[in-house]
Amino acid sequence: MNGFEIVSTIVVMNVVYVSLFTIRIILVMKARRLLAALISMAEVFIYLMALNIVLKNIDEPINLAAYCLGWGAGVWLGIKIEEWLALGYTTLQIVVDHEANLLPLQLREKGFGVTSWLAEGRDGPRLVMQVLAKRNQEKNLMKLIENIAPKAFVISYEPRTFRGGFWTKILKR
Repeated sequence: MNGFEIVSTIVVMNVVYVSLFTIRIILVMKARRLLAALISMAEVFIYLMALNIVLKNIDEPINLAAYCLGWGAGVWLGIKIEEWLALGYTTLQIVVDHEANLLPLQLREKGFGVTSWLAEGRDGPRLVMQVLAKRNQEKNLMKLIENIAPKAFVISYEPRTFRGGFWTKILKR
């Protein structure tokens, strides 16, 4: 291989390796054991092949730079792939002025499960809602909230387990 081919191979292999690494970590966090194990085998194979190429050609600083470039690009690509996959669920806690009391109904009409209750804020009564959605629906849900209640205070977080309620019936389907 010539110098350009070596550099290109190192970059591409590291992009693939680090992207797989990122996806595997996410799968481990989501308890997807089998898929994470399978990906880890491909990941370590690619890692060892790329490292072998770098070590055989360590006398060229450009190869080390290529390794670093591939690593950074792999992190970026891994994050983009994770965003595209959007595995799992998200919970949004939404706080609005009490006057926006139609928001739970509007969200339910769009297919979201909503639990709501009255609360007391610094400036008076508030309506608090908890909405569980698939992560791949989170952006659409946020846009919907922005359109219906632009002043809403929204916190998003990822639940790890569910038990009981509206969603467990849907999840078993």
